Amino acid sequence: MGKLTPTPGQTVGPFYGYALPFNKDNELLAPGSPGSIRLQGTVYDGSGSTIPDAILEIWQPDSDGNIVQRTGSLVRDGYTFTGWGRGSVGNSGVYTFTTVNPGPTAPGAAAFISVAVFARGLMNRLFTRVYLPENEEALANDPLLRSLEPERRKTLIARRDPDGGLTWDIRLQGGDETVFLDFQQDGSLETGVNADHSARENKA
Repeated sequence: MGKLTPTPGQTVGPFYGYALPFNKDNELLAPGSPGSIRLQGTVYDGSGSTIPDAILEIWQPDSDGNIVQRTGSLVRDGYTFTGWGRGSVGNSGVYTFTTVNPGPTAPGAAAFISVAVFARGLMNRLFTRVYLPENEEALANDPLLRSLEPERRKTLIARRDPDGGLTWDIRLQGGDETVFLDFQQDGSLETGVNADHSARENKA
């Protein structure tokens, strides 16, 4: 049997309001729950303008670093943590999630949340990560972060807010462009941008 060629991606969007959002989609657990934090930030285009209609999805382990394998993400019950959420960006370009600090999935590993970005003009969704800022030793030893120049590395590390939450902005283009990931057919991971720049220039 010959090698199969992946089906090409299609332009992301348009998004239909009745199809994608669902009740409490950005609440991985109920606000105010023990250990809950707010992950928030702003999505910017290449000119520094906010993008008002992007959609973000996140995947993460629980606070103990366990990869959650529970169903129920589409029907939030306020108790079950499934490790997945979806949030639309408001008119101001700001997104927000209620979640927990992810734990490291292995001893000494850097804790992070996986992120996918959907927005107009993107031929494919963009994949990236947001790392917790505290464990500097783990961050320095993380294979992905270690492969990046210091200025590029900063685009993947959140800042801790006074209330214990996390703030992390996403820049789709420009000098401070967020590092995006390219997953190869063999499962390996490369840094870069997995969407065409000319397509992304059409978002503004």
